[in-house]
Amino acid sequence: MDRRSFIRTVGGGTIIAASQTDLIPAVLGGLQNAMAFDFTKELSSVEARHYKKLLGGGIECGICPRHCKITDLERGYCGTRENRKGVYYTLVYGRPCAVNIDPIEKKPLFHFHPGTTAFSLATAGCNVNCKCCQNWDISQSRPEQTDNLDLPPADVVELCRQQSIPTIAYTYNEPIIFYEYMSDIAALGREKGIKSVMISNGYVEEKPLAELIPHLDAIKIDLKGIRDTYYRDYVDGELKPVLERLVQIRKSGIWLELVYLVIPTLNDSEAEFRELAQWVKTNLGKDVPLHFSRFYPQYLLKNLPPTPQKTLKRAHEICRAEGLEYVYLGNLPGHPAESTYCPQCGKMVIEREGYRVGTVNLTDGRCRFCNHQIPGRFS
Repeated sequence: MDRRSFIRTVGGGTIIAASQTDLIPAVLGGLQNAMAFDFTKELSSVEARHYKKLLGGGIECGICPRHCKITDLERGYCGTRENRKGVYYTLVYGRPCAVNIDPIEKKPLFHFHPGTTAFSLATAGCNVNCKCCQNWDISQSRPEQTDNLDLPPADVVELCRQQSIPTIAYTYNEPIIFYEYMSDIAALGREKGIKSVMISNGYVEEKPLAELIPHLDAIKIDLKGIRDTYYRDYVDGELKPVLERLVQIRKSGIWLELVYLVIPTLNDSEAEFRELAQWVKTNLGKDVPLHFSRFYPQYLLKNLPPTPQKTLKRAHEICRAEGLEYVYLGNLPGHPAESTYCPQCGKMVIEREGYRVGTVNLTDGRCRFCNHQIPGRFS
């Protein structure tokens, strides 16, 4: 029994993402005067990018490190790309199954236009299978198992333009699996003055990422752990390609932030926190924001407790002691480590509580108290 069959068996039938019934009407219902939105049962038939044809009608996908080799009428691991007589098609182009308008802080991006909103969207599918996934109902589904909107790139951009939403976020599942859709939205959005941010696991090949980066304004990577064994056992992926892509992103100059979900007994040792901090400082720089997020039991890891607050605080202490300048704690509303502090004078420059942004003590991206440059995109 494959992973999707198992999920359907446990769930008792076809998966319907909760976000569809809860979020889509709320987000789109008030916009009907501006645009018309429809659900569709049809999957897309847009030729995919980054694949090569093999002898005998097979293809090899080049989007992510899996390099799935796919025979006629079969799909790759993500379930969203299909070989049809030697031509590879994406089935989710213009077919999001989850949309919402979020604070940019929810992504989380803390050094990217604080206090603004992002139109967030996702399709079905993913190229990994994290045992703690909070959006497993869409990430581990195939596109015919979700209710999908007919929402082409031009409509996404027009919606944001009409509603004065400054940013589009590709999020909830792994956006690399809807690469073509994301790339075209981002390119069109740039022409219209709409920013784009990718919320990703970083499990992507170098060339597709290099072609995508010029269309994006920021990337947030979920670094699941700092050891190979964690990626193998709990992500069904590999660590090395993710670390390589992080270095690539940093060198490109695009804005980058990291998230590390702390899971009790699995990736929460002090040694791992220290390894993480040292790797980030050496390979990315001390000024790359690092967010530690609190785990809650869900999906296939319901046997573990929520992350103790003291573990998160210890992670924060270790990474600050190792020299990282911007370390944040997530899912702990009201904790001082939600806010941004100037590393030179120590004063608060961006106040946060949950997703709410309070006082911002920045002038042209500099600390209002000592004029120190705070890295990020603030204007």
